[in-house]
Amino acid sequence: MKHPQTFPNQNQTSKIKEVRHKFGKGPNVSPFTLGTMRLLSSPEHMYKAVSEAYFAGINHIETSPCYGPAEIFLGEALKRVKKEKLEPKDGWIITSKLLPGFSLREGKHQIKNILKRLGLKKINNLAIHGLNLKEHLEWALKGQGSDLLKWAEDENIVGQLGFSSHGSYELIQTAIDSNRFQFCSLHLHLLDQERIPLAQLALRKGMGVIAISPADKGGHLHTPSTTLVKDCSPITPLELAYRFLLSEGISTLTVGAFKAEDLHLAKKLIEKDGPLTDIEINTISNLKNKSKQRVGNDLCGQCYQCLPCPMNVPIPNILKLRNLLIGHDLQSFTKERYNLIGRAGHWWESIDASACNKCGECIPKCPNNLSIPELLEDTHKQLVDKPKRRLWG
Repeated sequence: MKHPQTFPNQNQTSKIKEVRHKFGKGPNVSPFTLGTMRLLSSPEHMYKAVSEAYFAGINHIETSPCYGPAEIFLGEALKRVKKEKLEPKDGWIITSKLLPGFSLREGKHQIKNILKRLGLKKINNLAIHGLNLKEHLEWALKGQGSDLLKWAEDENIVGQLGFSSHGSYELIQTAIDSNRFQFCSLHLHLLDQERIPLAQLALRKGMGVIAISPADKGGHLHTPSTTLVKDCSPITPLELAYRFLLSEGISTLTVGAFKAEDLHLAKKLIEKDGPLTDIEINTISNLKNKSKQRVGNDLCGQCYQCLPCPMNVPIPNILKLRNLLIGHDLQSFTKERYNLIGRAGHWWESIDASACNKCGECIPKCPNNLSIPELLEDTHKQLVDKPKRRLWG
């Protein structure tokens, strides 16, 4: 069986730059992380990606039992690169994840299976995968999850604990303030900076911070709109997004690589984690101004004062998509996100704009006097479409 030649052979004599950032209480990690969600076609595909990551100066790999055969393929790849001495000086740092809600007995079984698939006796970092609801946090802090995490620490099979979250701002802040976790994975993006203060809070507490998918979930920046390209010129949108996050002190940014080119920019920027340059600052300012001009008086300021909605419509999140659609012409991204509503469980919203009954209760709450029901209706008309299949779940 032939496999896609997505990662060509490397010139092993090339100089490898090993830049490392502090990451909680565990080993330091590279500014970029190899995400394994897309490396599912074959063990060879995974091996070539890990090899490419090594030559890009990456030492941190993120995986999950939810990513199909990713952990099995990664376990095989780690054995192979070790034999070929394609390992960073400080070794490979591995992060995997565990869904919330397991009983103590089943949770132990799940963690043991993670180690078995990866071929490891101990994993550097274990995150609660999708700490999205209040009951998830309760499970981790007070329920059987608390007992499970303590067991993993006592058995010395986990280096440090963390969480990933698609939940509310308040939930994530509570999780950070609990002081139970040493790292977190958050949606942190150039075009949606709402959770940057949460990342800064975590960093001040000494936690490691992983930016989830700044390319794809950050606005499909791997295939940017013509409008976005022009607004970011002379810098590419993805490079600007990476530089913004690195300048904010984010520990590491995930790269969901599929082909060799997906890691080239990470290799280029691995030493460029300092403050933004004047050109970058001016470009980001221009990007924001252009977006505001296009959206005009209909711009949602994301103050959340319109909530609660009697019909439970997530008004700010829907109008955020409208801001991105009109402000940056992000059609593919906003359509994908909008049509996941109601189809992604607790990972995303469950009610779309069509549920608005135009009661008008939100209008006097809005400090910008937006005609919210009309904007919701317009957003629904522009974005509603057939949903695309998710990579997992």
